[in-house]
Amino acid sequence: MKRIRIGVQLEPQNTTYAAYAQAVREVEALGVDTLWTWDHFYPPWDNEIPPKEKPDSTQGNHFEGWTLLTAMALLTKKVLVGCLVTCNSYRNPALLSNMAKTIDHISEGRLILGIGAGWRQAEYDEYGYRFGTATERLQALEEALIIIKQRWAADLPLPVNQAIPIMIGGDGEKITLRLVAQYADQWNSCASPRQFKRKCAILDEWCERLGRDPDTIERSVCAGNAPEPSLCDEYVSLGADHIILNLGTPWDMTHVDRILQWRDHLPGED
Repeated sequence: MKRIRIGVQLEPQNTTYAAYAQAVREVEALGVDTLWTWDHFYPPWDNEIPPKEKPDSTQGNHFEGWTLLTAMALLTKKVLVGCLVTCNSYRNPALLSNMAKTIDHISEGRLILGIGAGWRQAEYDEYGYRFGTATERLQALEEALIIIKQRWAADLPLPVNQAIPIMIGGDGEKITLRLVAQYADQWNSCASPRQFKRKCAILDEWCERLGRDPDTIERSVCAGNAPEPSLCDEYVSLGADHIILNLGTPWDMTHVDRILQWRDHLPGED
């Protein structure tokens, strides 16, 4: 059986930097494989279950994703780090490529570039970015992916491992999954198990059209803040090989520990 990776996204909202830094250390010490922040400008929702979106609220402590990601790279030693996921529209792609390469070196090759087309119009409006249409944002994402890869091949120093893994987040069947098949090393979905099964099949179809081996794309899924092992089993049976927990304050590490125990008792795990 393929090795299943476990990741944790720590939401950088309604907290202090000191508390966030401590949570980062605790999560790595538990033994997760990947550790993520997000790319928002202010709290996108309350820490409620289920989360209650507050599209017009800019209140509450919040920290910028890529600046925080630099700190996460310095606070950790082994875990892979990334933004789940970067909003492509917020940064010039050549600049983003250089930012990513810099954190790649700071972390000694532990960065994953998570990226997506962007979706939350309230933040675009608040910070003065043009939102445009979904098609325009996806076209811009493809253009950015090409530029980012070109810059990584040209700018010195080169990435630590010659290339930085790219994760594309999103479930769009006509464009997003085609971009995954064409450009990405990893794909992140927030779909339910039933939807995830369909998305995986469509990603396989895009891989076939483009001549890509579908097994070369890691498939991750956001499973919520306290998934049951049975839910993780279901996702794995459908093709997931990376389960990500999404934790807000107060961060309850018992849920992380439970899923790590589930991982460590899977067939083929040491």
